This record gives sequence, C-alpha cells and structure tokens, in this order.
Amino acid sequence: MRLFENFLFNRILTAVLSVFGAMLVIVVLLNMVPGDPATALLGPMATPEYAQRFIAEMGLDQPIYVRLWKFFSQVAVGNLGTDVISGRSVNAIVWNALPHTFALALASMGLACLIGIPAGVYGAVHKGSIGDTLMAMVSVVFVSVPSFILGIFLLIVFSVMLNWLPVLGVSDNATLGDHLVRMILPTVALALGWIGLIARLVRTSMLEALGQNYVRTARAYGLRENMIHYKYALKNAVIPTLAIIGMGIGRLLGGAVLIEIIFARQGLGSVLYDALQARNFSVLQGSVFVVVVIFVVVNLLTELSYSFFDPRIRYNRR
Repeated sequence: MRLFENFLFNRILTAVLSVFGAMLVIVVLLNMVPGDPATALLGPMATPEYAQRFIAEMGLDQPIYVRLWKFFSQVAVGNLGTDVISGRSVNAIVWNALPHTFALALASMGLACLIGIPAGVYGAVHKGSIGDTLMAMVSVVFVSVPSFILGIFLLIVFSVMLNWLPVLGVSDNATLGDHLVRMILPTVALALGWIGLIARLVRTSMLEALGQNYVRTARAYGLRENMIHYKYALKNAVIPTLAIIGMGIGRLLGGAVLIEIIFARQGLGSVLYDALQARNFSVLQGSVFVVVVIFVVVNLLTELSYSFFDPRIRYNRR
C-alpha cells in the first residue's frame, strides 16, 4: 500500500507540474504573437487612451510571471477570469461549450475502440488471411488521412451528394435526436484514424501475447481458443492500447477544433478558434487551461489503470 501511495503522489505531482509548464509555454507564446491585440479587438478607430486601458484590463501590460501568478490565483478559487469583450465569465463560456466537445471526443473514441479492438484481435488470430491484409491496407489509409479531410469528404458525400445527413450544427433549442443525428458525421470523421491506429496496435500486441508461455500452457490444458484470446491474451495486449486511448482523448479534443468548424458545431474548439481570431487572450487562456487539465488528468487515470491490468507496473515505476 505504501508503494502505491508513493506511486500516486509522484504521478499527481508530475501532473501538477505539467499543467504549470504547459500554461507557462502558452503565456509565453501568446506574448510573442505579433500585432496589437487592442487594435484587433477594438478596430483601428479606437483611441490610444482607450486601447491602453483595454490592454491594462487584459493584464497584457504586466510581466509574464505576474500574469501567471494572477491566473493561478484565480484558478485556485475556481475562477478562470472574465471576458473583457462581453463581460461574461470565462467559466460560463468554457463550461457551456465543453459538454459538446467532450461528447464528440468520447463518442469518437468509443466508436474507434468498438471497431478497432475486435478488428485487431481478428487480424492477430487470422494472421496472413485476406481479411488481415485488407484490414492492414484500410488502417494505413485511415491513419494517413487527416481528420478534417475525412470530415470534408464525408460532408460532401453524405450531406451534399446523397442528402442522407444534415450539413450544419444544431441550435440551442434542438432536440436530443437532432444532436445525435448531427453527431454522426463528425464522430466518424474523428474516429476513422483512431480505428486504424487501435486496430494495428491491438494486432501487434495480440501477436506478441499469443506467443507467450502462459498461452501455450493454457492450450496444453485444453482451454477453448476464445477463452485464451479474450480472457488471457487480450487482457495483456490491451495495456499499450490504454496509453494510446488516454493520449487520444486529449488529441481528440484538439482535433475537434477543425471538425467543429467544418460542421458548424458548438464546442470548445469553436470557442478556441474564435478567441484566437479575435486575440481574446482571457478566453483563450482559460480554454487552453481546461484542455490541458483534461489531457493531464486523463493521462494520469490511464497510467493508474495500468496497475489494474498489470500490478507489476505499479512497483516498477516507483
């Protein structure tokens, strides 16, 4: 138990330092962006006095360490700041958009796992078959093509040419059915690349697991092949896949930016894009912080879940 507590403490400390380091990089990069944010937000007709006051309200006239200290001081009490343009709380802006993006990312990863894991198992069990070769070719195509290209292709085929699915996102008063129907294309666009990646990874891990001594022993005892494949080999083969899935949630949140723009969806990606376009640093900083925290927390939970599948990992990473 003491070893696990030390393991947990080290991982949480690493997660906190990762969040701080990421925000430091973001603030430095925002500070290096050329141009005047006041002119971008207020327009060229704004007076110098009003522009200077606006810069002061955004805190951009202060050193980076002061801005970081103020930001984390606000975060410590659950406040991401205030949008100086609309006067709205950044908390409200982010939390209103986050469920849409999170639902899209989870649906995409769920679809990728639902198809990719069985496809990888099939490829390993039927190594060298026509189905395995075909799956390998399709996987390479899915992994190679960017998700926004797939999104445009799906939009043209299924919305414009066939008119099977709606083109754009939904309004605030849309029903649950409207949301689900309009999530089909963006979910598939985000999931296709991960289907190929997960299938190839599971296939490789399964082939390695099927060559281990415990599998040969299980066969010698006369256990059914399905039990050997799914109860013993897959449980060990899925450990590398967990790392990919954990990292994938964070990457899907990033990939959702372009997908939400293409399909005109409400979400955190649209908020980030609009804030970046308008040089709205307060909203941009708060949104990026939430994405970073989600990414770090998911990776932490993923790493902790390793010990459930293989307890040796918990002791080897002290």
